[in-house]
Amino acid sequence: MEIPGATETAVPTVERVSAHSHIRGLGLDDKLNAREESQGLVGQKTARKSAGIIVKMIQAGAIAGRGILIAGPPASGKTAIAMAISRELGADIPFTSVSGSEFFSHEFNKTESLTQSMRKSIGLRIQEETELVEGEVVEWVVERPTDGTGDKVGRITLKTTDMEAEYDLGAKMIDAMEADKVTPGDVISIDKASGKVTKLGRSWSKTRDYDAQGPGTRLVETPAGELQKRKHVSHTVNLHEIDVINSRAQGFMALFSGATGEINPEVRQSVDKKVAEWREEGRATIVPGVLFIDEAHMLDIECFSFMNRAMEQSTAPIIIMATNRGENTKIRGTDTVSPHGIPADMLDRMNIIITKPYDAADIQKILQLRADAEGIDSIDEDAMDYLVTIGTETSIRYAMQLLTTAHLVARRDNMEEIQEEHFVKCRDLFLDVRRSEEFCDQWEKELITGNTVDDVEM
Repeated sequence: MEIPGATETAVPTVERVSAHSHIRGLGLDDKLNAREESQGLVGQKTARKSAGIIVKMIQAGAIAGRGILIAGPPASGKTAIAMAISRELGADIPFTSVSGSEFFSHEFNKTESLTQSMRKSIGLRIQEETELVEGEVVEWVVERPTDGTGDKVGRITLKTTDMEAEYDLGAKMIDAMEADKVTPGDVISIDKASGKVTKLGRSWSKTRDYDAQGPGTRLVETPAGELQKRKHVSHTVNLHEIDVINSRAQGFMALFSGATGEINPEVRQSVDKKVAEWREEGRATIVPGVLFIDEAHMLDIECFSFMNRAMEQSTAPIIIMATNRGENTKIRGTDTVSPHGIPADMLDRMNIIITKPYDAADIQKILQLRADAEGIDSIDEDAMDYLVTIGTETSIRYAMQLLTTAHLVARRDNMEEIQEEHFVKCRDLFLDVRRSEEFCDQWEKELITGNTVDDVEM
């Protein structure tokens, strides 16, 4: 319906992009030397090479009982390097990321919170034998009731190089095949126990069907032998998930109910006993993962003492901490001063990686990476130089925030390219830390301070 005098206006949409969504790895070559710019990381070559060695040690299982500390000033890439380590390790190795203050914000005590975080970081790779039906799809047909009631059913014809057979399909399997866009000529695998359908690729026999495949199509051989096969498969779960399943009446569904609460130590003991039995039988292996604790100086002396003991266990995860604190930092809960706010005996257990402030050239490359990640296509050269200067004088985080806001201002002005005036306008709207401090000094009498009642003159 048209409304007289109304005009159509396009409303800009904003896609949420996380701070480290552009990071894909450490950007190292075969000799573990850091490339200048690779896989979303820039600069920090020494720290990245050190992290690469740590990854190799983790993969070889040669770092049990030790931890890693990434120390450096704010906005020097500490969390980025930790995220890059997780990308290098792959999805099969558990990686848990928490902040040091989180252990004090749960309903249960901090040692229970630490225990849960550590068990989330310990994987159990379970080996199972399952029956599969694997072959090339000849055809599959879906039949729907004419009256519109009841579940849809179907049939699928699969073949190998030696035989061909027809199978019935249920509604769930039909939905799975439609979601994966399975077509004749695809090679698929069906788990008989669960009904899970896995698309393995496109048969080599269909390579001449140019219209049916794109550049990302994976070509595989048509399976040989019998359609029904027994295969060894493995899947990885973490110990905390097993704890939750065994501690709640609803079992597996408890994983989706949010907060799990405190878990009885007897449950963990029974889980550990069962895991030990599976390991002896060869049905499972322990996969030590990574627990990353950001802002590690927020932990107190009890947390450090607990981790000191936990790190000595044979199944302990690798603990990576990050902090921006210096040498004259009190250990939380004590009057003792220690480097980084971490006890000396804990520091003695750790491989320490340092990060340094970025220079202007690195800041420009990082800002360009963020622009690409946020879909910002064009920035005027003078505007980029101005933004780099801001990042050098204030912080790279502040420059990234101006990058996003200036992009929105440019779109509002119907301009494809961000100009220097957009950054100037946003800088006037949003203060950096130094100008915020100047504001507090200027309006100190009008602002409410953090003084106690005894400090205020009556």
